[in-house]
Amino acid sequence: MNLKKMIKSMLALILVASLAACSPSTSSTGTTEQGETDTPAAEGQETYKIGLHYELTGAVADYGVAENKGSKLAIKLANEAAGYEKYVGVEYDNKSDSSEAVTIATTLASEGVIGVVGPATSGASAATYQISNDSQVIVVSPSATQNNITLVDPNNADSDVYEYIFRVCFEDSYQGAAMAQYATDTLAASKAVIYGDSASDYSKGLIEAFDTQFTKLGGEIVATEYYTAGDTDFSAVLTNINSMEFDVLYIAGYYNEAGLIIKQAKEMGIDKVILGADGFDSESLIELAGAENLNDVYYTTAYTAVDASEKLQAFIDAYKVEYNEEPAMFAALAFDATNLLIQAVEEVGSADAAALQAAVKGINFNGVTGDFTFDDTHTPIKSVLVVKLVDGVQSSADSVSPQ
Repeated sequence: MNLKKMIKSMLALILVASLAACSPSTSSTGTTEQGETDTPAAEGQETYKIGLHYELTGAVADYGVAENKGSKLAIKLANEAAGYEKYVGVEYDNKSDSSEAVTIATTLASEGVIGVVGPATSGASAATYQISNDSQVIVVSPSATQNNITLVDPNNADSDVYEYIFRVCFEDSYQGAAMAQYATDTLAASKAVIYGDSASDYSKGLIEAFDTQFTKLGGEIVATEYYTAGDTDFSAVLTNINSMEFDVLYIAGYYNEAGLIIKQAKEMGIDKVILGADGFDSESLIELAGAENLNDVYYTTAYTAVDASEKLQAFIDAYKVEYNEEPAMFAALAFDATNLLIQAVEEVGSADAAALQAAVKGINFNGVTGDFTFDDTHTPIKSVLVVKLVDGVQSSADSVSPQ
């Protein structure tokens, strides 16, 4: 058996074991355009279509491309475990545009998918939820971290939850508070500057949570500054920040701007510890900031390859064989989100929407980004990881739960 087959067989066995309580076969992997197995479905064998709805082009394509790869690997492994092409990925590119995402959600609902994984970002995800929910199409989001996004009215914590909408990631308020906790307890920071996107709900949620928790723990927010998505020159604000006394700089945003902010801050002589959120998790952060500038940089994440478990290492190895690259957090989250949907199908043994919804809602899931059940808002109960970068490489990881 060659290395590629060995790794895939090992991962398939681990996945099958984790789903042992289910009906037929269990695992995860697949795609629309790659014929995952050499064996098409025979008469009497069920096939299930899974919508893969991602940002494959546009401003945040790094996230969507990684998640699409994670989903396709999950479907492929599930098909190998089943012995035929049981799951088919129906891929769409929303081009990092919320309006396009709405159109795709409508299309997928009409195409008979048993569920959808994606989009990658909160804005595109929120735009689609009413459509998918009304159509009784389960959505399992890998990375829609916006606060209360699974509620019909996100501005009202007492609002009803979308019955068919779930996510496998923690929300912004949780990771923002966790980073504030880490900054205080582990980094002994007492003064912080916050720099975030003025229009992004993702950024706003992080800023509010970090500010609240850091202040609650006795810290001082020296200043809160804002940029606009798409900005490339941050020198004016950074010059102002450089004149302040503070311990940590919390950048609440995506890799696009964060990478440039870090690079320009370091070149300006700002040598303070830099903190961020899961939006940092991209190879493009290294390209934009420069590996030499990514020291004393920490960010919250749901995934790290540091001290990987056997199951996680099997996923990493299989991903590297499949794509010739290391998986990022977004790939791992999408792998879990797709596997979760597949596990529900295996438990139910049919495409019945109500039965699948009940199976997802009550699931006990063992994934590569952690083991969890869902709370009342269909958000997983799981820990936040804080990773430290050394020359752009994750060197350590700590589990944090805000108090």
